[in-house]
This record gives sequence, C-alpha cells and structure tokens, in this order.
Amino acid sequence: MTPSTSRRNMLRGSVATAALAVGPALAGTAHAAPSPGTPHVGILLYDGYSLLDPTGPAEILARLPGASVTMIAEKRGAVRTDTRDVAMVADRCIAEVDRLDVLLVPGAGNRGTLGAMNNQALLDWIRQIHRQSLWTTSVCTGSLILAAAGLLEGKQATTYWASAEYLQSAFGVTYLPQRYVHSGKIITAAGVSAGIDMALYLAYLIAGEDTARAIQLAVEYDPHPPFDSGNAADADTPLRQRALELLAASQA
Repeated sequence: MTPSTSRRNMLRGSVATAALAVGPALAGTAHAAPSPGTPHVGILLYDGYSLLDPTGPAEILARLPGASVTMIAEKRGAVRTDTRDVAMVADRCIAEVDRLDVLLVPGAGNRGTLGAMNNQALLDWIRQIHRQSLWTTSVCTGSLILAAAGLLEGKQATTYWASAEYLQSAFGVTYLPQRYVHSGKIITAAGVSAGIDMALYLAYLIAGEDTARAIQLAVEYDPHPPFDSGNAADADTPLRQRALELLAASQA
C-alpha cells in the first residue's frame, strides 16, 4: 500500500497525549499457551505511536488479577512516540511472540500510522496473533492498522474523529462515533483517552464487573475536565481546525 496525499490529510488528526504507566514484562516464554485466569496482554509499539494510546490501557490491564502486560515491537528496545520527546521500551520483539490473549494496537500520527499500515512484517504478525487471540483491540488510528491487516472488513468500528471518513471509504468499515465499539472479538477505541474506557470495558469482559469497577477506583479514573470540548460532534469548525493544527505542530 503506497501512502498518498489524501491519506495524510485523513490521518492528520492522530494524537499524542502524556501519561506514564507501563505494565510488567510477559512472564515466562512468549510461546507458551495462555493459562486460564492469567491473561497475557501484548501491546504493539512502532515508531511514531501516541503515548497515551498504549500506556492508558496498560495502566488498567496490568491491574487484572494474574495478568501480564508487555510492550512488543519489531525489534527490542526503545521506541519513540510521534513527538519524539518520549520513548518506551519494548521487552519483546514480534519474532519472539506468537500467541497472546489480548493484542492492543495503538494509534499514531501520520508518520507512525502510515508506516505501520505499510509494514508487511507488522501486518503479518497482527494477523497471526489475531487468529488465536481472545481479544484484538485498538486505540485511535490503531483501527486503521487493523483494517490494513484485513481484520475490519464488514465490521463496525471506531477511530480518531478526523480519520473516520477514511476508515469507511478505504476499508468498507461502518464507523460508529462511540468511545469504543465491540464487534466480535475486536474492540476498537476512539481517540487516545478513549483507550482507558475501552480497557475498563475489556477488564469487565475478562474479570467481571466487580473487578473492573475496583480497578477504576484503584486508578481513580473519574474524569471531570475543565472544558466540555472533547467530543468532535459538538465542536465547531474553528475548534476542530485548531486541534488539528496543534497536533500537526507537535508531531516530529
């Protein structure tokens, strides 16, 4: 798939927000079959991802009883975000991991999303993991990467608001403007912070409502932002344009 100007325009809204929470490395061998009650969660990192996309869900999923969460990339080591100011460490490379209970693919800015969508090694690995996963999930424009891997055809999904039209027109996906969308064993989240909501929903599916509610309290997730401007459906054109300009300016 060759990147195009239209794709860059459609993906311009990919985001990066700060948060610091990384789960522990995957226990034992990466090739071992999952154990009941001890979900193995793998979060894919690639150059240019948005920071909160993997770290927000990691903060939630790492609290599941018996869970292990690891960061995985094409190669082990530090992987930089879309601003290039921050890096996270991948403890495993994709060649070392052939089975997960939960796969999470974060979103990114233009550079990261387009790079991942055109990286056949990553797409092949995502397809391989999806064949045996219990849950395959994404945050923000990570849904475009799942779509590029052929996993969203004919499904309902969500993504970052500025990429919604592209997700529908390029991949035949039915876009739903929701914080997260559950379609079969795939759960997609909207932009960046929506990954936390999706992770709490996934925690509920894996461990039940009591545990999910307790995790929400444990991390004191009770958002009361100072402004009511986080929903693209309620934003006027100048605010949308300003948001995209700020994102573009912050991305390296």
